[in-house]
Amino acid sequence: MARKLFGTDGIRGRTNAGAMTAATAMKVGQAAGRHFLRGHHRHRVVIGKDTRLSGYMMESALVAGFTSVGIDVILTGPLPTPAIALLTREMRADLGVMISASHNLYADNGIKLFGPDGFKLSDEAEIEIERLMASDIPLAPAEKIGRARRIEDARGRYIHAVKGSLPENVRLDGLKIVVDCANGAAYQVAPSAIWELGAEVITVGVTPNGRNINDKCGSTHLDLVRETVVASGADIGIALDGDADRLIVIDEQGAVVDGDQIMALLGTQLASRGQLRGGGVVATVMSNLGLERCLASHGLTLERTAVGDRHVLERMRSGGFNVGGEQSGHMILLDHATTGDGTVAALQVIAALVQSGQRASELLHLFDPVPQLLKNVRFAGGKPLGDPRVQRVIAEAEAQLAGRGRLVIRPSGTEPVIRVMAEGDDAAEVTQVVEAICAAVAEVAA
Repeated sequence: MARKLFGTDGIRGRTNAGAMTAATAMKVGQAAGRHFLRGHHRHRVVIGKDTRLSGYMMESALVAGFTSVGIDVILTGPLPTPAIALLTREMRADLGVMISASHNLYADNGIKLFGPDGFKLSDEAEIEIERLMASDIPLAPAEKIGRARRIEDARGRYIHAVKGSLPENVRLDGLKIVVDCANGAAYQVAPSAIWELGAEVITVGVTPNGRNINDKCGSTHLDLVRETVVASGADIGIALDGDADRLIVIDEQGAVVDGDQIMALLGTQLASRGQLRGGGVVATVMSNLGLERCLASHGLTLERTAVGDRHVLERMRSGGFNVGGEQSGHMILLDHATTGDGTVAALQVIAALVQSGQRASELLHLFDPVPQLLKNVRFAGGKPLGDPRVQRVIAEAEAQLAGRGRLVIRPSGTEPVIRVMAEGDDAAEVTQVVEAICAAVAEVAA
C-alpha cells in the first residue's frame, strides 16, 4: 500500500480543503492512537503547534481523536518542532504530534508525527496509520476515554535543553545578534535562550497574529533580517522558519549563509576536534558541488540522499553520522537533537564565532558555491515528467552537462510543482539548461 496522505514531511495542505480538515485530524488521532496502543501502561501523546490560526482547530480535532481511543493528551501550545520531539522522549510519551506547515504561509497546515524515541515515523508506520484511517477504528469504552492536560513549563524545558547544547564555558557576552523567528513557533524560546547566554538580542518576527507566520520574514524571506543586521551593526543574524527546524544565517555584512555553508563549518570544526562521526556529512542531492569539494579538501565525504530531512536522517542513523542537513537550512545534529533544530544549530554557529575570534563574514564562507539555479514549475495535474517531450529535453541536458555539472529534477513532496535544478562551472550553460527544461514542463502542463 502506497502512502496517499503522508508526504516527505507528514501530512500537509491547505486548511479546510482536501486532506487538511478537522475531520482528517481527528481520524489521524484515532488511527495513530490505536497504532501506539501497546502494552498495559497509561498511554499519552504530546501535541504542539506553531502560531497558525488553524492550529486551534487542528489541535482540538487531534485531542478528540486521541482521547476517543483512550490516549491521554499533553498540550504544550506554540513550540518548535524539535521541542515536541524532545518532550516526547523526556515525558516517556508513546508519540508526539507537531501541528505545522513549516515554512508555508498561514493558510496551509500540517501534521508531523514522532515515535516514542523522538524520531519521525518510518514509512511503514505511516502506511499502517493510513490503513487504519480507512477502517472502522474501535473506540475506547466510556471509562477508558483519555484526558487532556496543558503543561505550563514546556518552554522552559526546551530553553534549558537548547542552552545545554553548548559547553558551560561558552558565553555570548558582547555579541549583538538579530533573531528572526518568522512569527512562528520559536517566537518566545529562541530569543530567550540566546539572551540567557549573554547576548544582546534584537528580535524580528516575534509578533504572531495567526496570519503572519512566514510572511515576509523568516528563513525563506531574508530581506528584513538582512536589513536589520546591517542597520543595527549586529555581529550576526539568524533566521528560523515557522516551526524552527530550519536555519539560515546572515553575516555582519548582510550576506546570506545557507545550509551548505553551515554544514561545511560544523562538519570541519567537529572533524578538527575528533568529534565528527561517519567520516563526513550527509546532505541531499540539492546541496552544492562546492560543499562536496570543500569537505573533500579536508578528507571528508559528502553522502547524498533524496530531498527531505527524513531521508537525511535515515542515512545518518544507518551510517553513524552526527552532522547532516539540507541547503535550505534543515540542520540535524544528532549529538543534540533527533530532528532538525534551527536554534540549536544557530548556537553551534555562534559558539564557533566566539571561539574563533573572527567576524562572521570571515568564518562562515568556507567555499565559493558552484553556479546553481533552481526553478519551480507549477502544474495542475498529471505527471509532466513522464511525457516523452520532457524526457527528451532532460536527456539532452544530461548529455550537455556530462562530466561538468549535475542535474536534479523532481516533483515536490508538499505542493504541485516540479523542481528543476542544475549546477556546473559555467553559469550561462546552467541557466540555459534549466530554462529549456522548465519550458518543456510548462508546455506539457499547460
